Amino acid sequence: MNLIEQMSWTRAPKVFCMEGEEISITTEPHTDLWQRTYYHFRNDNAPLLQAETEEKYFSFVVKTDFSRSHHRFDQCGIVLYLDAENWLKASVEYENEQFQHLGSVVTNHGYSDWATTAIPAEVKTMWYRLSRREDDYCVECSYDGEHFSQMRVCHLWEGAGKIRFGIYACSPEESSFTARFTDLAVTDCAWKAHDGQQPDEV
Repeated sequence: MNLIEQMSWTRAPKVFCMEGEEISITTEPHTDLWQRTYYHFRNDNAPLLQAETEEKYFSFVVKTDFSRSHHRFDQCGIVLYLDAENWLKASVEYENEQFQHLGSVVTNHGYSDWATTAIPAEVKTMWYRLSRREDDYCVECSYDGEHFSQMRVCHLWEGAGKIRFGIYACSPEESSFTARFTDLAVTDCAWKAHDGQQPDEV
């Protein structure tokens, strides 16, 4: 059984296609994931396709194709969604014809952050790798699926038990585009145990 066959919709989009090992999601306008921070805006209606696990150590890899994004904030990527107030996501968000935002959001107890870097608008695909070590998580990205760079390490306060993880796409403004996802896989945890400073004694 491939990974896609183990996934289910947390929220299904009106238009999607699942063929073999490829998924496409056509976004609807005014769909997003964000909670409170900075301007008190809240939106929790992006479509999510996720698998469920209690495994404490693993990595999830996927390739995203967003070549059809064209409007500000159009985005697609990976997600780990527990409920409206506890989740993380990583994606590329369209900005304009010159650049876009490669970034991630972590939401704990109803407050989101947003960490980004600008990348050229010519980039149309991105790989992601989400790794879990108990209730700590590492998000990485790659242009070729071979060489991954760390985007962030984070903690989910409610992320110690059973979790759901997978993919999402959305268009926060008046827009719609079709995102493609391929090469989905779960592997042994690629985020190795820390080799360095030991914890302080209690």
